[in-house]
Amino acid sequence: MAKINLLPWREERRKERQNEFYAVIALVIAAAAAIVLAVNTSIDGSISDQKTRNAYITKESRILDSKISEIKDLNETREKLLERMEVIQSLQGDRPIIVRVFDEAARSVPEDLFLTEFGIKGTKVTIKGRAKSNNRVAALMRNFDASDWFADPNLIKVQSVQEGSNEFEVTMTRIRPSSDDEGEG
Repeated sequence: MAKINLLPWREERRKERQNEFYAVIALVIAAAAAIVLAVNTSIDGSISDQKTRNAYITKESRILDSKISEIKDLNETREKLLERMEVIQSLQGDRPIIVRVFDEAARSVPEDLFLTEFGIKGTKVTIKGRAKSNNRVAALMRNFDASDWFADPNLIKVQSVQEGSNEFEVTMTRIRPSSDDEGEG
């Protein structure tokens, strides 16, 4: 009988399988390294893109903050201008009133009574003058009381300065009559 030695064949096959195993392990390691490298590159790219977006948002936020500040300044300027316009409109609207007040005061002054001072502060009117008699001052007070433009006349003082001459001071409140009365007179 012939002797056949099967040992080298099995050893060769074992070496061959071992080499295939190492080759597969090397291939898996290479594939894993490639996957890790690709994922790492992708993540680095995403981080870089996000940093770029964050920088853009920060830059635009600063621009918007400056615009908001500018808008606030413009709103403050607008409010100041509106206040000025209101004051101007108020002054223009009150311009004919002062003429009417002086006209009404002139109409209310009786004969033999002379005004020396006429002052207006807000709605308070102060009148100083001279009269030949107390009756003339009383007539002045009645005229102011009957006026549509004055209310609450108050005699502050009457003082005799010479024979037949008295100094007086009267205060009252200036009012604005209803629009129906303004068209008259």
